[in-house]
Amino acid sequence: MKKWNLIDTTLTPDGKIVSLHEHDGTRTIRVDGADLMSTRRHGSEEKLAELACANLRGVRGSRVLIGGLGFGFTLRAALDALPKDATIIVAEILTAVVAWNPPINDQRAVVRNQDVAEIIRDPGKGFDAIILDVDNGPAPLTTESNAHLYSYQGLQEARAALRPNGCLAIWSAKPDPKFAKLMTRAGFKVDIHRDRSHTIFLGCR
Repeated sequence: MKKWNLIDTTLTPDGKIVSLHEHDGTRTIRVDGADLMSTRRHGSEEKLAELACANLRGVRGSRVLIGGLGFGFTLRAALDALPKDATIIVAEILTAVVAWNPPINDQRAVVRNQDVAEIIRDPGKGFDAIILDVDNGPAPLTTESNAHLYSYQGLQEARAALRPNGCLAIWSAKPDPKFAKLMTRAGFKVDIHRDRSHTIFLGCR
């Protein structure tokens, strides 16, 4: 039986250990030994991007912000869903995670080594969709400061960064009725997509 091989490690701003492992062609990212994501299962990341970009095929010059690069499955699904004149900004706070992915061969996408919250607070021309595939969702596992994204203030900041009719799509490891109510309080019309392994919150501006 093949063993898991440790490929690389890095530290979060909180000092937690993030490690990349490989086993028989499968890669996994762990935080302090707990599995965060794997290349074996990525359907939920793709579904997240599909839902967020569903209404953007006919939107000229659409702009999408993705928080969290992971293994790049959310980004690739967004690229497949968006037209040729779209712009996608991916915010990834950990330099090592960027290095663990192959270079992006698509001029529509750019990866910034930056906290997604900073971009949300300074969105430029605004975004048609903001996709948060950050940490474990509203119950952060990797970095405690990520909790701000899912607070009332953080949700209001995301709403302000969206263009009219824009949407905020959030991946979560579990159902969270209280969080859905919080999104509603922050001004979103909320649609919830549940699966046995994840929940996706879709908030329309």
